[in-house]
Amino acid sequence: MAISMFNISVPIFIRHLNGLAFCMKKAQAAYAEKKYDEGTLMIQRLFPDMFTFARQIQQATDHARNCAGALAGVESPAYEMNEKSLAELISRVEKTLAFLKGLSAAQIDGTDTKKLTIKVMGKDTDFVGIDLLQNRALPNFFFHVTTAYDILRVNGIEIGKRDFMGATAQ
Repeated sequence: MAISMFNISVPIFIRHLNGLAFCMKKAQAAYAEKKYDEGTLMIQRLFPDMFTFARQIQQATDHARNCAGALAGVESPAYEMNEKSLAELISRVEKTLAFLKGLSAAQIDGTDTKKLTIKVMGKDTDFVGIDLLQNRALPNFFFHVTTAYDILRVNGIEIGKRDFMGATAQ
């Protein structure tokens, strides 16, 4: 049986982005209740040489959107990396979700051997569809989603595995 490139990409991105938005909404409520400055969360990092919380969200959405768009053969929308609040980051995730939900299995299935050239750190890099998804997009997506989750946890947001997995966001 052939693998469904759609089923191993878009629904996974959607489920975990829903979980990420749910976690950020919990953070938003906690910060509002305690009258904390959200700006402090936006610049949090797990270590000085790592991206900030805001950048983790930006990277996660970019990997999901750009991979799915490349596989589908459509231009994915570009978003500036200028969010300064949880509301703006949640909006970024919601825009990414809307884009992903607009893609169909017919656009993505059968792209496992599709030849693609994408920019990686400013350089054109060649992939075939399955390698782009399995060896670049999904690992990077999960790295950034997990790191954002960890930053929320270390800052006292009461979220758990079910939240991360998107189970509570349905």
